[in-house]
Amino acid sequence: MLIGGSKVDIRIYYEDTDCGGVVYYANYLKYFERARTQYLEDRGLSVAELMKAGRVFVVVHAEVDYRTPARYGDTLEIETIVAEMNAAAITFSHVVVDRESRRVVAEGAARLAVTDGNGKVKRLDKHTIAALQSGTKGRP
Repeated sequence: MLIGGSKVDIRIYYEDTDCGGVVYYANYLKYFERARTQYLEDRGLSVAELMKAGRVFVVVHAEVDYRTPARYGDTLEIETIVAEMNAAAITFSHVVVDRESRRVVAEGAARLAVTDGNGKVKRLDKHTIAALQSGTKGRP
């Protein structure tokens, strides 16, 4: 199931790089988190509101494939889609490209389980599912 995507730009600052001048590998997971948050917000789903309603997303699996290095001063574009969704989990897929050259920098995915905030797995509510499937505004 591929559900409509969302894009976010990330500018690379010196603090994002390692001693070799390339983006530190773990930062891509942070960029993916920003992209997922934007994906939800683009559909009217506030993470804060979801948490207040007792639905907390926790990462249960993450993966990154590094293709080409990104460096200080680059601007990256991250496209995010929902690749899979079931009653209690969502898998987001991410493709990172250099905005100027269009070269693929990294690809990755994260599977998030829905919990009640205390670690107990919980089902996605119908409003959240509808917002994720249709791309329209949802409510918690």
